[in-house]
Amino acid sequence: MSDELEVLIEKRDGLGLITLNRPKAINALNHSMVKAMAKALEEWKSDDDVKAVVLTGAGERGLCAGGDIVSIYHDAKDGKTGSLDFWREEYILNSEIANYPKPYVAIMDGIVMGGGVGVSAHGDIRIVTERSMIGMPETGIGFIPDVGGTYLLSRAPGELGTHIALTTARLSAGDAIAAGFADHFIPSENIETFIAALASSSVADAVAQYAEPAPVSELLAQQSWIDAAYSADDVSTIVDRLRSSGIPEAEKAAEQILGKSPIALSVTLRSLRHAKEAAGLEEVLNEEFRVSTAALASHDLVEGIRAQVVEKDRNPKWSPATLDEVTAESVDAYFAPLGDNELGLTPQPQGN
Repeated sequence: MSDELEVLIEKRDGLGLITLNRPKAINALNHSMVKAMAKALEEWKSDDDVKAVVLTGAGERGLCAGGDIVSIYHDAKDGKTGSLDFWREEYILNSEIANYPKPYVAIMDGIVMGGGVGVSAHGDIRIVTERSMIGMPETGIGFIPDVGGTYLLSRAPGELGTHIALTTARLSAGDAIAAGFADHFIPSENIETFIAALASSSVADAVAQYAEPAPVSELLAQQSWIDAAYSADDVSTIVDRLRSSGIPEAEKAAEQILGKSPIALSVTLRSLRHAKEAAGLEEVLNEEFRVSTAALASHDLVEGIRAQVVEKDRNPKWSPATLDEVTAESVDAYFAPLGDNELGLTPQPQGN
């Protein structure tokens, strides 16, 4: 019964409709929601009555604020491993979405963070609106971008993805399209009629009818200083370059980075560099699972969620406390093989 309440699954007019339905939590994902989505997608693969899938979020605030991090906090704090089961099925779902044999239309209206990116930005028709605010906020809670986020970030133009990951920058509709997280802009007032059009015409025709020119990306306009600073392969050098650039936006970015978990920043940068060289999404998801497994046992994940979400004092005590104290060995540990516990996804011939 909880699956039905938290994810509304409906088949109507040739469409498979998935509505994330926890509006009070901005539709934050939990394990049962992932299971419900995976079950529906599997059934619809061979259902000739479903020509396309449409993902939306209930309420006015957004598609999905990410994973249920309070649940992850209690899991990590108590030394439990239930979050690993959640992540395993979530990452498998991310791969399924990227390789889905039918059009998968994600309505990325409002807030779309972390796990919300995972269930939307791997689709092949990704719609943003003037209300869209998209991001990967993980380093701010002592975590590392996952759900295939490092794959998407590493393939953004130049070093935009590195900037987004390390600062936890929020992307507007124009930014999201420029960075490769979305494809089309449709004003929010036209979303309902767009979905209705999907039922009566082809996906391509509906997009052509309702999509409008993408708004200008302020982030893309700053690519020159972003590329110059973020091309370094250690976070301290990136911060030094930002601080000495003489550009106010760059200096602000440096301060934003310095507020994040030093170990999470360092692991994130290495993850992005690995992801850029990876053959495909599945290879990246396999490595992200290793990293997330290590993060669950880390000090900074518990401390980051405590400070930002649970007690909300906004004053995390990171360990190590500074970038200079992060060792190569401590970063290496996040990438350690998991033996029989590996995610074990095999590369797919197609995907975003």
